Amino acid sequence: MSDSFTITLPAWVAGELPAGPLPTDADRMALVHRLAARNPAEGSGGPFAALVVESATGRLVSAGVNTVLAAGLSVGHAEVVALALAQTRLGSWDLGADGLPAHELVVNWRPCVQCYGAVLWSGVRRLVVAGDGPELEELTGFDEGPMREDWAPQFEARGIAVTVGVLRQEAVGVFAEYGRAAAAGEYTVYNARGNA
Repeated sequence: MSDSFTITLPAWVAGELPAGPLPTDADRMALVHRLAARNPAEGSGGPFAALVVESATGRLVSAGVNTVLAAGLSVGHAEVVALALAQTRLGSWDLGADGLPAHELVVNWRPCVQCYGAVLWSGVRRLVVAGDGPELEELTGFDEGPMREDWAPQFEARGIAVTVGVLRQEAVGVFAEYGRAAAAGEYTVYNARGNA
């Protein structure tokens, strides 16, 4: 019986991260798209990435990519990785705790059903996504789960501002490329109950 598990950010990610702040939503999302596009080729998992950033300064706190295949853990989604690394770095399970600056999560699509809960309880004050809608599932074959139609208002009601539509077409392009490669057998599309 195992009594611990580890999710490690792939070493290549560090080489993609900027030394300075990411001042705009577009700067932040461009980095997310770059990480998401590279991740499948590196064998870590799907075409997903996330950042935790200080809202006011643009200081990068953490980056995450999907590590499901590399870690062998279904919970290794980019949002979970980025949030856990930020919480570890800051020494707080609550990224909105007193004494901390406001933090935001930047993701290349609306969170899946698992990451919805992770974001909800993380303490971030803002969620920035490239887009929402059926394109992710249609282009990649991933099952995002039974998400609520009112996901954004639910975040807003809990003090998490939501911005949708930052570099949306770039996200769709990453998903389309992944879908083409997956159809050719180059990538694994993993879903519940082996529905790959």
